[in-house]
Amino acid sequence: MAKAIRFHETGGPEVLRLENVDVGEPGPGQARVRHTYIAVNFIDIYFRTGRYPLPLPNGLGSDAVGVVEAVGPGVTDIKVGDRVGYLIGPQGAYSDVRVMPAEVLIPLPEGVSDRTAATLMMKGMTAQYLFRQVYPLKGGETILYHAAAGGVGLIACQWARAMGVTMIGTVSTDEKAEIAKANGCAYTIVTSRENIAKRVREITDGKGVPVVYDSVGKDTLEASLDSLQPRGSLVSNGTTSGPVVIDSQLLAVKGSIWVTRPAMMHYITPRSHMLEMADELFGHVLAGRIVSEPKQIFDLADAADAHRALESRKTTGATVLVP
Repeated sequence: MAKAIRFHETGGPEVLRLENVDVGEPGPGQARVRHTYIAVNFIDIYFRTGRYPLPLPNGLGSDAVGVVEAVGPGVTDIKVGDRVGYLIGPQGAYSDVRVMPAEVLIPLPEGVSDRTAATLMMKGMTAQYLFRQVYPLKGGETILYHAAAGGVGLIACQWARAMGVTMIGTVSTDEKAEIAKANGCAYTIVTSRENIAKRVREITDGKGVPVVYDSVGKDTLEASLDSLQPRGSLVSNGTTSGPVVIDSQLLAVKGSIWVTRPAMMHYITPRSHMLEMADELFGHVLAGRIVSEPKQIFDLADAADAHRALESRKTTGATVLVP
């Protein structure tokens, strides 16, 4: 029997249970993967609490790496023994082994460890689609990025530096500011004691920035809008503090602002495009431009504690589970 974290009702971390599950053999177009590391993402909390509804009972997690144990009929580009990762597909990554659609599995290159890859599948690919697709950066821009010391944030710091982009990052503490700077963030704003928009204007000589990447949501919306240049773009890529509600008239008042709420699924498909995104990400890692390791590691059985740590906002970088 395999082990998996499941939940039968929405609520706090205490609803997460370690249970025995039947996995079975992969069917047509499927592969069975034994996990080595499982990523914990803030979106997992949305599913657990019911902000993003799921039929219950259900598994949790969409992001893991491991080794292929078996493949079903019709699978040709993935074979037994391959090291793979994934970031899309059905919920249930919080497990030691599971069956997955083979088309969502991304082969891991030599030189990128499972431990590193576990921090990159969702978080690194998020940085890729934000910086290279949603609002494509060319180099030379000055940008505002919220939660710069988070799991995606630390990768974004390094990616911005590699592209010659000046990144202004918001953080909640001085300790997190130092971590963000060490990873390439040019300027940090400590939100507990600094006015975000005022500091952005000071840093940019009053101009503001052409783009804000905002994963915080409700609490930072006004500051994000006030930090933008006329005809600037707000990329609202998360709502950790609550949903974003925008009056369209306000966008005109703030300078004819563009707003987008991107979703990974619309940028990562088809499979050929997903593999190209991964190649670009892994290229930066293999070249040493992006270095990423888990900052917090929990046993699979302690998934509830991992959620508590993430919700406390005391974590930095990536959090992973080990089966």
